[in-house]
Amino acid sequence: MAQKSEVPALLAAFFITAALFGGGLWWLTQKSGFRFGNFSSNNTESAQSSTDSSPSDGSNFSSVSGVPAGLFNYGGSTTWAPIRKDIDPVLQAAHPSFNLRYTDPLNATPGSATGIRMLTDGQLAFAQTSRGVTDQEYQQAQQRGFTLKQIPVALEGIAIAVHPSLSVPGLTLKQIQDIYTGRVTNWSQVGGPNLAIVPYSRRIQDAGTVEFFVTNLLNNQPFGRTVQTVYSTTDALRKVSENRGSIYYASVPEVVPQCSIKPLPIVRQGNNFVPPYKEPLVPTSACPAQRNQINVDAFKSGAYPITRQLFVVIKQDGQLDQQAGEAYA
Repeated sequence: MAQKSEVPALLAAFFITAALFGGGLWWLTQKSGFRFGNFSSNNTESAQSSTDSSPSDGSNFSSVSGVPAGLFNYGGSTTWAPIRKDIDPVLQAAHPSFNLRYTDPLNATPGSATGIRMLTDGQLAFAQTSRGVTDQEYQQAQQRGFTLKQIPVALEGIAIAVHPSLSVPGLTLKQIQDIYTGRVTNWSQVGGPNLAIVPYSRRIQDAGTVEFFVTNLLNNQPFGRTVQTVYSTTDALRKVSENRGSIYYASVPEVVPQCSIKPLPIVRQGNNFVPPYKEPLVPTSACPAQRNQINVDAFKSGAYPITRQLFVVIKQDGQLDQQAGEAYA
């Protein structure tokens, strides 16, 4: 669960998400046929709240109908930690009888795959994921007599973190792929200093973010031998802050506001790099009095090249848990 020191960072993610997709609640309650198009929690250092507006009074949540009463377990993606930390108290203030309990897995690492597995096994009322449900997961649900439904509720992105002192203007998607597949091993190969690159990643079986990264950025190629495995984003960001040649990728709200690392601008191809933060870049010496803010416009316009959808996953079995998942979404 999130620590008290994370509250400002988590508020930033909530405000960003609400600003991007506040209308999603209305769509769900109206049960329209709209679907979003395809897009090709770990504890982290506290961050400053975004200046984007959001419905903090819970009025939008109050308008949601069909919210069931009871205690409902949920869990899954760690990318969702900033969202659930700040949305859930507001939602429950609007619907006091709708009680939610985040549930960690007993013998596994929290993540999208773990959440869907717990949902299928009957341990959760609904799951939160940072990637879509796989064919295998659909099949496993059908073998148990029900189907799964994924409801897209937010758009977010993946940011690249490097050491604050690293002098690199940005990376293309191909360069990121080459770094993580082992074809590029020195920063001098991508316009930086003569310094060995030390890439970090969580395990693919633990995180939807890693699954998305491998599938969409690496084209399902395996990690190179230089990639070092970390347990969590907190662990990875600490290592990046201590190692000048290091690199890591994680959810934008987990990276952009941090004081000890630098978010790196990226681009599909060419050199018109797009930062995940609002320019100008806030130097680490000015943090935490000032922090980098998320570049919302770049995500909304599609200029930032690594974006994805976040989902609430429910069992379609006509039971109360299905109603709870739909209401939450």
